[in-house]
Amino acid sequence: MQPQVEHMLEKLEHLSPERLTEVEDFIDFLNQRDQDKRLRQDYAQAAEDTFSKVWDNDDDAIYDTL
Repeated sequence: MQPQVEHMLEKLEHLSPERLTEVEDFIDFLNQRDQDKRLRQDYAQAAEDTFSKVWDNDDDAIYDTL
């Protein structure tokens, strides 16, 4: 196990059950935030690929220099 994780576990052992619940909620929040960020990035990439088919054309090439 990583030393940092071991150190965190030692700290967790001293917390009350109420505080452990708060810590668990915070960990869940961080995981959800990271997942949301990845989803936004994936959606943006998918939209970019889709829109590039519409945006990349000779008629609209003049706008590429703006």
